[in-house]
Amino acid sequence: MSTQHESGLSLLQVSQERYQDNPYLLYHQLRELDPVYWDEQIQGWVLTRYKDVIKTLRDPHFSAVRFNFNVDWLPPMFQEVVQPTIYAITRQMLFLDPPDHTRIRSLTARAFTPRVVESMRNEIQQLVDRLLDQMQEKGQADLMADFAYPLPAIVIAQLLGVPPEDRERFILWAGDLSMLLESTNITEDDAIRALYGMREFTEYFRQLIAQRAQAPRDDLLQALINAHEGLDKLSEDELLSNCMLLLAAGHGTTTHLLSNGFVALARHPEQFAWLKAHPDQTSLAVMELLRYDGPVQATSRLATSDLEIGGKHIQAGQNVLISLGAASHDPEQFADPDVLHLDRKENHHMAFGQGIHFCLGAPLARLEAEIAFRALSQRLSTASLVDEQHVQWFSGMVFRGVSTLPITFN
Repeated sequence: MSTQHESGLSLLQVSQERYQDNPYLLYHQLRELDPVYWDEQIQGWVLTRYKDVIKTLRDPHFSAVRFNFNVDWLPPMFQEVVQPTIYAITRQMLFLDPPDHTRIRSLTARAFTPRVVESMRNEIQQLVDRLLDQMQEKGQADLMADFAYPLPAIVIAQLLGVPPEDRERFILWAGDLSMLLESTNITEDDAIRALYGMREFTEYFRQLIAQRAQAPRDDLLQALINAHEGLDKLSEDELLSNCMLLLAAGHGTTTHLLSNGFVALARHPEQFAWLKAHPDQTSLAVMELLRYDGPVQATSRLATSDLEIGGKHIQAGQNVLISLGAASHDPEQFADPDVLHLDRKENHHMAFGQGIHFCLGAPLARLEAEIAFRALSQRLSTASLVDEQHVQWFSGMVFRGVSTLPITFN
């Protein structure tokens, strides 16, 4: 039986105020104490070392089938209402192993090709310019409300082929899904609201799918409906669940890539100046911003057999929490890991994961971020946070970002 270290450290402490601004301090403490750490509060192993993280994400002896949101505490009537939503979440490729994962990812990838992503470049550039025009006309901005939220929401709406005026609903639904996936410190009221939000989401897309049967269109949703391999195709549940995933990944995580990256640049004006002087190196800079403070901080797996990691015996059925943020700040892998170097060359960060579950939407997220940060650095002479000392982070085990971000610029 595993025992808790005397330190009492837990990855759950990442949500405490002292670690909100810098969760990497906690990750370093955990790694120095024990890089393969049994966390009593989580009832699972926590991996913080780069080589253990990458090995585990590539190891088929660890299962991604781990989403198990318990609704037994709900009244039976509510359980019946939300159960299809829970099932839809479990059918996301994020929570599947081969052969189901292989089949669904292969079909989805046929609709989400590099050509499809690249075809969005001009539209994303025009949207970025329009949003910055509106910001500069006002002379002040909340970067979240005026830029980081609407940009990816409109992009993913256009890509999926749904009305951009519904983007506010997307923002809420993406937040609901993130809350359910985080599932730490979630209240019953929040859980019920999030579950009903996801139910609204599935019904919304169920209606869109039905409409496409009568009036097909040329967009990603239609491509997913049409995707097939031999006699195989995505079922309606698989369509709904993976539209849900594309929405959350295409909006929520990209939003916080933009906000986290901007905070990093505002706190390192010399790096902002470097980016302004080297706009052709923006793709390199985005890779470093992803490494330095990524929007997804952790994922998890279930051991399917007894094995060893770093000399520790992992039992079949035990949960393994994989700290992507810690891996991206491991000094054994990255020189000066806590220093922002936009020109960092060797940068195999873990922000998009690794192995067969590597983020399918990574090319789109990088494209949006590259266009956004290039424009921000070229159009804003200076940019700073209104209250640099009190950025309002939400930083859980899984996701990291900010809710509001008032900035000044000229």
